[in-house]
Amino acid sequence: MDRFSEYRIMWVLVFFDLPTDTKKERKAAADFRKQLIQDGFIMFQFSIYMRHCPSAENAEVHIKRVKNFLPPLGQVGILSITDKQFGSMELFTEKKERRAPVEYTQLELF
Repeated sequence: MDRFSEYRIMWVLVFFDLPTDTKKERKAAADFRKQLIQDGFIMFQFSIYMRHCPSAENAEVHIKRVKNFLPPLGQVGILSITDKQFGSMELFTEKKERRAPVEYTQLELF
């Protein structure tokens, strides 16, 4: 199988709705976002972060990391989709269609 197949490359999306009523809750939400960024996720929308992964196995590694730093309160969803599925997403800004984010190239060091 082609190592860079659009069916093998994965995107991991993390969706969340976290409480921010108290100072402690705001800190927990901010810490969760910071940890996502430290693990290579980028913001897609304010409460949706995504990460490009070269394989399903690599996606599982990052999903396990997210599960390890889940905040104590709120709702978090994690979704893995193929690059092919991600590429079929229709995106709109102010009713104008726009292209999906640029595909990332994963560099590997041996």
